[in-house]
Amino acid sequence: MGSPSRIFEYFVVCGLGPEIRTLDGAKGYHDAEEMYMPAFLDQFPPSNHALYPPPPPQLPTCVLPAGVRIYSLGLDADDVSTYPRSYPIVLTEGDGSKIYVSCIAFRDPICEDIIEAYSIPSNYFADKCICLVSHSPSFQVLRDALEEIFVLCFSPAGCSKPLWDIISHMVSNVPLPTPGKNCVLFAIENCILSTEAPPKEWLPHADISFQPLVQCLDVDKLILLFTAVLLERRILLRSNKYTLLTLVSEAICHLIYPIRWQHVYIPIIFSSGVDYIDAPTPYMMGLHSGVDTSMVTMDGVVVVDLEYNRITTSEEIPPIPETEHSFLRGEILKLLQPNVMGIDYMKINLGGMGDHSLRTGTKSWGQEHDFQLRLIFLRFFAQILSGYRNFIDNASQTGFNSQAFLKKRSRATNQPVESMSMIMQFLETQGFLDYLERCNNAEENTNNLLDKLQDATGRAQNPLTIFPSQVSDLEILTIADSETEGSEPGSRHCYKRFPANVRTEEQEEKRRSILALASGGGASKKVSSSPSVGINGGPKAESLSPRERAAERERMVLDIKVKLQGLWLRLLRLGATEDPLSSFEYGTIIALIESDAEGIGGSGFVECIREHIHSGWQCRLTDEQFIAVKELLKTAITRANSRNDMATIRDALEVSAEMYRKDPNNVQDYVQRHLLLLSVWEELRFWDGYFEYLMENCSNKSENYVTLVTAQLIVMATHMAGLGLPDIDSWNMIEKIAERNNLGYKQLIKLRALLTHLQQLRIGYWGVTTGKSQLLQSYGMASPRAFDVSDESQQPAEASGLGRSWVHSMFSRDKSLRASSFNRASDASAVATTGKTDISASPKKTQTNMRTLRGHTGAITALHCVTKNEVWDLVGDREDAGFFISGSTDCTVKIWDPSLRGSELRATLKGHTRAIRAISSDRGKIVSGADDQSVIVWDKKTFKLLEELKGHKAQVSSVRMLSGERVLTAAHDGTVKMWDVRTDTCVATVGRCQSAILCMEYDDSTGILAAAGRDVVAHVWDIRSSKQMFKLQGHTKWIRSMRMTGETIITGSDDWTARVWSLNRGTCDAVLACHAGPILCVEYSPSDKGIITGSSDGLIRFWENEGGIRCVKNLTLHTASVLSISANDHWLGIGAADNSMSLFHRPQERFGGFSNAASKVAGWQLYRTPQKAAAVVRCIASDLDRKRICSGGRNGLLRLWDATTSI
Repeated sequence: MGSPSRIFEYFVVCGLGPEIRTLDGAKGYHDAEEMYMPAFLDQFPPSNHALYPPPPPQLPTCVLPAGVRIYSLGLDADDVSTYPRSYPIVLTEGDGSKIYVSCIAFRDPICEDIIEAYSIPSNYFADKCICLVSHSPSFQVLRDALEEIFVLCFSPAGCSKPLWDIISHMVSNVPLPTPGKNCVLFAIENCILSTEAPPKEWLPHADISFQPLVQCLDVDKLILLFTAVLLERRILLRSNKYTLLTLVSEAICHLIYPIRWQHVYIPIIFSSGVDYIDAPTPYMMGLHSGVDTSMVTMDGVVVVDLEYNRITTSEEIPPIPETEHSFLRGEILKLLQPNVMGIDYMKINLGGMGDHSLRTGTKSWGQEHDFQLRLIFLRFFAQILSGYRNFIDNASQTGFNSQAFLKKRSRATNQPVESMSMIMQFLETQGFLDYLERCNNAEENTNNLLDKLQDATGRAQNPLTIFPSQVSDLEILTIADSETEGSEPGSRHCYKRFPANVRTEEQEEKRRSILALASGGGASKKVSSSPSVGINGGPKAESLSPRERAAERERMVLDIKVKLQGLWLRLLRLGATEDPLSSFEYGTIIALIESDAEGIGGSGFVECIREHIHSGWQCRLTDEQFIAVKELLKTAITRANSRNDMATIRDALEVSAEMYRKDPNNVQDYVQRHLLLLSVWEELRFWDGYFEYLMENCSNKSENYVTLVTAQLIVMATHMAGLGLPDIDSWNMIEKIAERNNLGYKQLIKLRALLTHLQQLRIGYWGVTTGKSQLLQSYGMASPRAFDVSDESQQPAEASGLGRSWVHSMFSRDKSLRASSFNRASDASAVATTGKTDISASPKKTQTNMRTLRGHTGAITALHCVTKNEVWDLVGDREDAGFFISGSTDCTVKIWDPSLRGSELRATLKGHTRAIRAISSDRGKIVSGADDQSVIVWDKKTFKLLEELKGHKAQVSSVRMLSGERVLTAAHDGTVKMWDVRTDTCVATVGRCQSAILCMEYDDSTGILAAAGRDVVAHVWDIRSSKQMFKLQGHTKWIRSMRMTGETIITGSDDWTARVWSLNRGTCDAVLACHAGPILCVEYSPSDKGIITGSSDGLIRFWENEGGIRCVKNLTLHTASVLSISANDHWLGIGAADNSMSLFHRPQERFGGFSNAASKVAGWQLYRTPQKAAAVVRCIASDLDRKRICSGGRNGLLRLWDATTSI
């Protein structure tokens, strides 16, 4: 941004601009109840200034986070809600630097020309915000100067000079003070203001009061928030005052010094950005308490309610060790409550007596209290990291020997290492690793106050000795007042509204054209909400000249591209132990791509990669980077396709062919091979455009035209083969483009032979892959294997046969024969297939029927299907078999009958007070567990509450109805309890784990219970003998999924592996390690005794379980985490978080059909998946008997797919 030598970098005015749009994008003025998009109105330095780049483009949205409201009244002395509001905000740039903004929001009359153009009632007012922007954290002087400007504008006495002259002089001439050296004095009319900065050897400059933090939260809540921030959790602050959100966010960031917050930091988030709360990466955000979050899932989010001194979270925050916790709590209480803490002390001083912290507390809160509070937390770090410098090991991956440090601490405190979970988590945070990296910087290490404090403590010195003595007489730097030419002595300038700055003729003409268009286009009370056409569909484009459009886009590209370059390079530099998918860099890049309507984020990201390749990068990626880059490119291409941005798609295709990884067999796997499922490659228009681009940019246009066209088609054929497009589809598009360019038969034959050769090379390298038309490209295979080409069903000979068929058709002069050749080749492909059934070779298409079930007002958090096994009796299936039961954050349970079209909702059950997490049922009852720690049993016929079972001390994660009126429940308190519904009592706590239980399985016929979760151990009990059978150890991270069948247990974990355990021996029989993300669901396939796993990497893997377990097929049907896999003898239902579903069928073998590894998996036939809707899914349930799959979304809607077909 601006020059670092000035304290005020920009003065900006934001509010209702000449182009009015609602927050939903509807153009024009609608009514006074709508909220409108804020826009830049004025600024100094001006936007066309050559020396200063423009302020952040998101500034209007950030300073008016709720939008602009229109009012019929202005300031009313009797109505406090009409008073001006002053508050600070903090923005974070792509490189991590902060921008500090002081804001004053007030009601200002709407300009007459806007009122006339949009037919707004006269004398109406709208929100306006004036801002001072700086890179210096001088909150107080920013606020004082801005308030003085505001007072001058609306003072009855007016000001001696034009207001914008005062503003321009202040912004241009007030310098930054030299830290610890001088004090800058400047005047705004008759008000003298000053600013200074502490020495560099002091604590970082914090020009804020810490009093709001300690007033909003009691000591225990303050320490809990401090711990959550230190461990880099997802933090959401709530308050109805913007100032509180910013001050508390800044204060807690200063209290964790010398650690720096390394993740997303948005102290005030605009109301339309509430979806950011679902981000999986750590963040610290502030949200106005008036914004509704009922549609957002708060799993794992630490919600800090500053108004009610309340902190809630669904995940456990490990406590600070007792010694340091006692010190921290006691010192803070001494500072806050000195009269209570020191009530037993004599109020005399016998030389050396007295406590400085006690004395400061007797005064009203001031800068000394702020300093003492920061010093307390610095002393805390000195204690908890005592001796840490002895364990810095630059040779290790992290730069620190954590194990040795913990062992040393264990010996010093007589506490086992296992009890130090808080310290262990802290040592793995990005903040601590960043601190270690800064310790290697000579300049920063010289001013390391933590090291100085530890040294002073070791020498028994006063902690204050680490700070330099204050300079008593700072040098005074006085800024002279401005002299305005042309102002008459004694004249005063008075304003009824905040004045506009002088506009250039070009700016004035632009404003007139916008308003004329609005007026002429009938933009009155109700206007069309259709978007305007312009720069990539941007709303402002129709009002800009071509030159202005180019300049505007160039500025936006420059700003976003600079951020992307830094993020891209940091993503590639992440350590081997860091997960790119959960990194700040990945989350920010994906946000820039997805939230950028202009498409600059996607094109800029692809351009960053291209420039990096041109600079000499070898394009080699680690496995984790490969997955991250693949997902980022998928998102960029998808967004570009929605905007018809073929240039970005073309560039992404080319760079994807360069980037690769190597698997354990040293085989290269290119990113391009993982982009096939994107629909754009099936579109002839893309390849047409790509061909034209290649022709325009070919290096030697003097060559023979036929040779030129052939060369470009060869490039296209190479990319098609790299993507894995089916041979026939590729040739069909190449042939059409060749015909349009009058290519002769000889060249077509050469192209056909080349394409067939490329496809054979690909098949020989990776094995047979199924076509995109069946939505089943298995490009996720880790590497080529011998069995990929040894099986006769996978020989590439068919491509050659098709090639000969195509070559034969080329010799015919009959165009109709050539036109029908594609269909004949397709028929030939069908005839040439072997007797084995491929997983994608389904001859039928399902008739799909999709329904949306509405009723919940909050996110769906639990979903259960009533199966026939639950409700079957001697009479047969009951009428409620096939019902779906859903639970939500709206605290209700709803029962749905899919057979009643249009009126599926049967009942709503109310009784819980927090989100429902688990549901089960039997013939007569429904049981639900929730975050309110209770389990409720309902009567399935009358829908009445029968019993409320209380006994768990944390949220309930699993419930299971058992025979004999019993209920089995598991919770985050680590216990599994059995209840007797008839007596409303807990019969026994049948199992205990050391941490939260996330999954549970029970075999009612044998009495074997298995549970697992965050303690990374699968526990197995025989509850009939009240004994624990085994502790199955092997996983290294949370276990999220479990399936028990016979004498086998299958578990899936966040460590990217699934494990198969024997219940007879209590041992691990196999480790299934082929996924590239946490395994969220596991299933046993009874028809072939195989195992199916689904992961957050979107892959579904099929494993053969005879003669040793091995992966025999992997499928990539989904673009997000696979959440549910459900299988029976003949049907397999799968659902994912991207709201996509798929149903497989396995026909019965007839005539004693053979069985082998290939046929078992290949026996599953895919039925076409329904078109997915835009929603984020949290849970999925399948009714395989009736071929139905139901998904529950974050938006509160259930999506029921009824796939029916006759077999």
